[in-house]
Amino acid sequence: MAFFALIHGGAHGGWCWERLTPELERLGHGWSAPDLPFDDPAGASEWADAVIASIPPGATDVIVVGHSLGGLAVPVVASRMAVHRMVFLGAMVPIPGVPLVEVWAQEPDVLAVAGVTEAVSGEAAGGAALGEGDAVLSWEFARGAFYQDLPEDVARSAWQRLRPQGMAVFAEPCPIDAWPAVPATYILMTEDQSVNPAWSRRIARGRLNADVIELPGGHSPFYGRPEELAATLDRIAAG
Repeated sequence: MAFFALIHGGAHGGWCWERLTPELERLGHGWSAPDLPFDDPAGASEWADAVIASIPPGATDVIVVGHSLGGLAVPVVASRMAVHRMVFLGAMVPIPGVPLVEVWAQEPDVLAVAGVTEAVSGEAAGGAALGEGDAVLSWEFARGAFYQDLPEDVARSAWQRLRPQGMAVFAEPCPIDAWPAVPATYILMTEDQSVNPAWSRRIARGRLNADVIELPGGHSPFYGRPEELAATLDRIAAG
C-alpha cells in the first residue's frame, strides 16, 4: 500500500482532509496531513520541510498530493526525497525559478474567479497577509470559490477554520532549479470555481506531461466526494 503525503491549499490546514483520510485508511493506505507554516517569510521551501518531517521513516511508495496552492510544494518535496508520484489536485503548477505572481501574469486564465489574481498580486507586492480582514476570504467568496457544492453546514465549518495566509509564497521565486524526474498525475474538478479546469487541462498536458483525471464537482472534493477521491488515489497508487 502507498503512503499519501497530503498538502492542503492556501488558508486551510491539515484538518481539511478529515473526510478523506478514513477512506484512505479503509483502503489500507497510510497518510500524513501537516499544517503548513503560513507566517511570512515561510514559502514553498518551508512548506516542503513540514511535509517531509510529517512522513515517518521507512515509509515507501510515497505519493505527494498537493491541493490548490499546496501544489507549489509538491515538486519541492519530490526534489528532496524519493517520491513514487506527484499528484496535483486542482492545484497550482509552478515554473522553476519563477514567482507565482509572474506565472499568473503569463497565464491570466489560471483562476476561475475574475480579479483574484490581480488582487492577490497586489497584496503580495504590499506584503499583507491574506485573510486578515480581507474580503477575499469572506463567507461569500469561500462559499462560491471553495465550497459551492457542499452542504452549508460542512462549508461553514470549513470556512470558520480558515487561517491567515502569508504572501511570501506568491512573490518568491519557485525554489527548484529544474523539474524533478518523477511521474505526475493531475486531478481536476470539472465544476471548479477556483482553479480554472481549462487551465488545468492545458498545463497538465503541457508543463507536466501528466496523466489527467477529471472528477465532477467543485474545488474541494475531499469534502464533497471523499469516497470517490480516495478510490481515485487508490487507482493511482496501483498504477
